[in-house]
Amino acid sequence: MSEPLIHPQAIIDPSAQLATGVSVGPWTTIGPDVVVGEGTVIASHVVLKGPTEIGKNNQIFQFSSVGESTPDLKYNGEPTRLIIGDNNIIREGVTIHRGTVQDRSETVIGHDNLIMAYVHIGHDSVIGNHCILVNNSALAGHVIVDDYAILSGYTLVHQFCRIGAYGFTGMGSAVGKDIPAYMMVAGAPAAARSINMEGLKRRGFDKAEISALSKAFKVIYRRGLTLEKAIEELEIMANEVPCLNRLIDSLKNSTRGIVR
Repeated sequence: MSEPLIHPQAIIDPSAQLATGVSVGPWTTIGPDVVVGEGTVIASHVVLKGPTEIGKNNQIFQFSSVGESTPDLKYNGEPTRLIIGDNNIIREGVTIHRGTVQDRSETVIGHDNLIMAYVHIGHDSVIGNHCILVNNSALAGHVIVDDYAILSGYTLVHQFCRIGAYGFTGMGSAVGKDIPAYMMVAGAPAAARSINMEGLKRRGFDKAEISALSKAFKVIYRRGLTLEKAIEELEIMANEVPCLNRLIDSLKNSTRGIVR
């Protein structure tokens, strides 16, 4: 295994831990309490601050600020963390803040995510796996983005919102409530438009599942039912189509109410 490849103009704190095969470009600064996993490539002009743990085979592009403390006025210098998994791509100018003790004390990013240029991920947010955050998307603090969700460019997400698995936001969406799993929303404020049909096809959902999810959309949004009544109908449907259980769980676990 190769030793870390550190450009002589990079500044690395002696307490930082860089695994084998890590590459660090010129004018990058890595502070104390930063751990970087094997094979991660860090470009020039990146700032990494800790406590931060970064997994294997990530790519962090130039001018990104990763692991900075939050500007939240309640934050008082407590040693909160940022945790990043494996195989993520973090493009130019991304900002990711650590957590606060008022919430989970850590910001978490899973595996295999594409975080495009100038995205902001606020304190205590949690990003799942295989998500795409397109240019200039911004997450306020305490946001949860579940697996396979896609946020189109300039999406703004209010604090404490949850984006359900396989959810999709249109360009410029302003999200102020929870997005149920599988749903496509757009607008400012964001409103539910349909299921994320194209995304589901690309992820291997079959015709029967997509048909059931389309019917579920109508149950929630077109029948004038209360959310409780809609969930009762969906639970009956889920006996035949188990993927509906993920949608039902996202409805039951909503704390801000769902987008309408």
